[in-house]
Amino acid sequence: MDFERKTIAVDGLTTAYLEAGDPARDPVVLLHGGEFGASAELGWEHTISALSERHRVLAPDMLGYGGSAKVLDFVDGRGMRIRHVAGFCAAMGVTSAHFAGNSMGAINLLVDATSTAPVLPMRSLVAICGGGEIRNNEHMRALYDYDATLPAMRRIVQALFFDPEYPDDDAYVTRRHESATVPGAWEAIAAARFRRPGSEPSPPASSTRAYERISIPTLVVEGGGDKLLPAGWAADIAAQIDGARSVVVDAAGHCPQIEQPNVVNGLLLRFFAEHQNAEHQHKGARAS
Repeated sequence: MDFERKTIAVDGLTTAYLEAGDPARDPVVLLHGGEFGASAELGWEHTISALSERHRVLAPDMLGYGGSAKVLDFVDGRGMRIRHVAGFCAAMGVTSAHFAGNSMGAINLLVDATSTAPVLPMRSLVAICGGGEIRNNEHMRALYDYDATLPAMRRIVQALFFDPEYPDDDAYVTRRHESATVPGAWEAIAAARFRRPGSEPSPPASSTRAYERISIPTLVVEGGGDKLLPAGWAADIAAQIDGARSVVVDAAGHCPQIEQPNVVNGLLLRFFAEHQNAEHQHKGARAS
């Protein structure tokens, strides 16, 4: 692996994260999705190495996931995760960074960027398959109906990916299943849904937000074969943000950074280069 696995305490909570690249380089923070079994490594293992050639890359496990503390705020679970990432950035000395998020990670970035008092030190924002209105179909139900069994995890993998090779890959499904069943993981994520397996899911969070408040460079990425979001959602959101762009990644589902890593890595590197920190641009000019 081209990254290091590390742990830090943020506000007293164990926080696992991945780090790669020169600490003096322009920082990028990556936020993973919110499905059962998600983690920074599963979400970004095909992205970190490519970005680290030009950036310091930090990818935390959000609260409840991976190696981070299995805690949940029943009143403001999303807000707690956003504030935790802000605390993580402060602990790592990051005062301004590019941010990219997938699914729940993207939604968290958009929620913060459209709030009246953002807390994340975002200089640019890339939302990958997060922000549109989740479709009410069998794939959405698979995300909610996880009962900690291997067949249920296979249905989640089928929902996430365009390519049928992913749910057919026993080793990959087992890897995600093992991530979803580490002590406390199922409880922390299931509790956030306020429901028992088999009961009706809560309505999805509204995708209607004050996008006009976003003043930082924004790129919205859609998977051309996403089974969870309707076609065209990325362009709809980008049209509400001054100067934002959208792009559709073909032959990709809800996690295009996994299915089409070369395409997504190229998009990220070009977008971040356009909005590089002035200090790091100066350093780069002196080095060249």
